[in-house]
Amino acid sequence: MAVGKYIAYYRVSTDRQGKSGLGLEAQRKAVSDYLGGGDLVDEYVEIESGKRTDRPKLADALAACKRQKAKLVIAKLDRLARNVHFISGLMESGVDFVAADMPEANKLTVHIMAAMAEYEREQISIRTKAALQAAKARGQKLGWSIPSRRKEQASAARKGVIAHTASADNFARNVLPIIHDIEAAGIKTLKGISVALNDRGIKTARGGKWYAATVKNVLAREGRLSEKAA
Repeated sequence: MAVGKYIAYYRVSTDRQGKSGLGLEAQRKAVSDYLGGGDLVDEYVEIESGKRTDRPKLADALAACKRQKAKLVIAKLDRLARNVHFISGLMESGVDFVAADMPEANKLTVHIMAAMAEYEREQISIRTKAALQAAKARGQKLGWSIPSRRKEQASAARKGVIAHTASADNFARNVLPIIHDIEAAGIKTLKGISVALNDRGIKTARGGKWYAATVKNVLAREGRLSEKAA
């Protein structure tokens, strides 16, 4: 069993985590299994893209760790190790942290992993741009400007609708447990839930504020998700 006080930080994005097993409940289970009943004093949930580094809920979690002399615990190391600048900021905060899936990792390990991940992203971008420039230089038409690809365009549009629906479903899967936590705390109205979500710094799927209507839409999607699972 882990010793000491811990504050958990969970991050879920709007796209692939519903299928990858990295949703909120999976992260909570990983942390719980690691702590083994240890002292989890608080938790913070962030919903947004992993490409961003300005994560307000993480800042809140780090501040809480300092106040309570607690260690930050995350479910998976890749929830944080995305780029060098972000990891450097975490290190400079002076807060100790541990990843449930790799508790032996130290600050040097994380920094190296972040540097490698950032380097790989840069190389992929460079290779993609170079390939597109070479194709244009040869006079090759790209994208939907090719007449023979018009049928593909229609197919891509249909796939886009499917992808959008899947993304909305995954977002709902990640945010519904938070909504139910709010309801369990005694807040039952759509307006009250929207205020609670905004107070927690949680954004909608489009990165905006919550309103009663957006909460209603997510709750309505829960029914459809249940039907799909049946």
